Amino acid sequence: MDVKPQVNGDMSHRPATIAGPTNPMVTPLLTDLYQFTMAYAYWKAGKHNERAVFDLYFRKNPFGGEYTVFAGLEECIRFIANFKCSKEEITFLRETLSPTCEDGFFDYLQGIDCSDVELYAIPEGSVVFPKVPLMRVEGPVAVVQLLETPFVNLINYASLVTTNAARHRFVAGKSKLLLEFGLRRAQGPDGGISASRYCYMGGFDATSNCAAGKMFGIPLRGTHSHAFVSSFMGTDEIIEKSLKSQDGSRICEDFISVVQTWLSKLKRLSILKGVFGETNQSELAAFVSYALAFPDNFLALVDTYDVVKSGVPNFCAVALALNDLGYKAKGIRLDSGDLAYLSCETRKFFQTVESEFGVPGFGKTGITASNDLNEETLDALNKQGHEVDAFGIGTYLVTCYAQAALGCVFKLVEINNQPRIKLSEDVSKVSIPCKKRSFRLYGKEGYPLLDIMSGENEPPPKVGERILCRHPFSESKRAYVVPQRVEELMKCYWPGNTDKNREELPTLEANRERCVQQLDQMRPDHMRKLNPTPYKVSVTAKLYEFIHFLWLNEAPVGELQ
Repeated sequence: MDVKPQVNGDMSHRPATIAGPTNPMVTPLLTDLYQFTMAYAYWKAGKHNERAVFDLYFRKNPFGGEYTVFAGLEECIRFIANFKCSKEEITFLRETLSPTCEDGFFDYLQGIDCSDVELYAIPEGSVVFPKVPLMRVEGPVAVVQLLETPFVNLINYASLVTTNAARHRFVAGKSKLLLEFGLRRAQGPDGGISASRYCYMGGFDATSNCAAGKMFGIPLRGTHSHAFVSSFMGTDEIIEKSLKSQDGSRICEDFISVVQTWLSKLKRLSILKGVFGETNQSELAAFVSYALAFPDNFLALVDTYDVVKSGVPNFCAVALALNDLGYKAKGIRLDSGDLAYLSCETRKFFQTVESEFGVPGFGKTGITASNDLNEETLDALNKQGHEVDAFGIGTYLVTCYAQAALGCVFKLVEINNQPRIKLSEDVSKVSIPCKKRSFRLYGKEGYPLLDIMSGENEPPPKVGERILCRHPFSESKRAYVVPQRVEELMKCYWPGNTDKNREELPTLEANRERCVQQLDQMRPDHMRKLNPTPYKVSVTAKLYEFIHFLWLNEAPVGELQ
């Protein structure tokens, strides 16, 4: 994590402050106008410094599943660590807001920062569930209100696409290589960068996005497109034909001739009679040219003309020629057609080459598949049976095609130590009031049983002690739990002016490892794609009683005429 010298305020307990947001567009103006109009109204009423507590949470798991992966926390911390309205932004707001706004308000805006704000959150990369606060933000009400839209923006997509990536990983299985290829289809540059970052956190192995590779250290993958293959007319276009062996001991002066010799040998194999005849020579020229450029990283796109009759035989001829010089070809990519069938036929071809020519390991040469893949196609391939080793996934992954947004909300739960509740005819939209603590209770088998929220001053659940866990809004849904392990979920990531210790922000790699570990410890029936078991989110008996007391107290009583 980048740091820079501390310049503002007395924060001696934090010797260095955090670098600004990754995206320079994330400024105090990246918000909705009504945040500033409310800030003015708070200021005008003399309420702007009242101490408020807000919860950021979501109401429903995405993609029809029963879990979500929390992401975007680091960018929120980067934002509040550097929150300051510039003179140019103040001038813009002065021109934008009503001319009745007093000058003193703009002087106030010029002076605010987040030094008096506290932020508590579940660690990034954690598996999380509806209603449980992902973040709790405490501070002057006008300042915290200005954080709402940026925070929701930074958390919503990050958590959604991380969850999407995790779901793709779950369907594909741990043994498969997952490559994020979504940059060209992402919603703009920031969508592309964010997708690469958070797909990696969610379990993908690499990206095609060079900018994300540079910014976040994500491994890069990529070879060539159909355009490269079709740009060649024949092998006579290749001017430089020599290739040095992998160990540097010798030079093959005419690599093309070696390739042609191997192609002839493949044609003469009786076991391959009828499989292919004359291959496309312009495709062969493209493969040879690419192999000469990258002999140690040769992976060919084989579906430009015909996979079985041309692409795979041409690839094998080049790969065998490289093998003569000590190089090992990486594999092929399929980007169209019946991926299950073509991958199986390709694997048979590779295995035939290994057995007929005695080339160890050739039968296990890599097969990558792309072509608008998603959860459903991965699941279908698994059911059909396939030989794909790696999947390149783009559009459906980065655009979160199956669900447009996560639906995070930011709700006031306390002001001036007075709990507040938001009511609705839709019970799912009723907020859970007051400053709370959240715990995850584990059972005998090591799986999480449920998450439980309690009032801040309630005694926490204890290992081996029975606790009544209640559904926040349904009176009949309740159960006693004797936890075998208790984990408090929230940690302090920005202590403001308090002397509390601040949790260090982990690296992207550490967040990725946490995501994998958290998903591994979930019970399988919560994770399955079809009809997953809902994970229980509950409150203590005391908090349940308080919610319903406040609900009755705030709800107006009707009158029948």
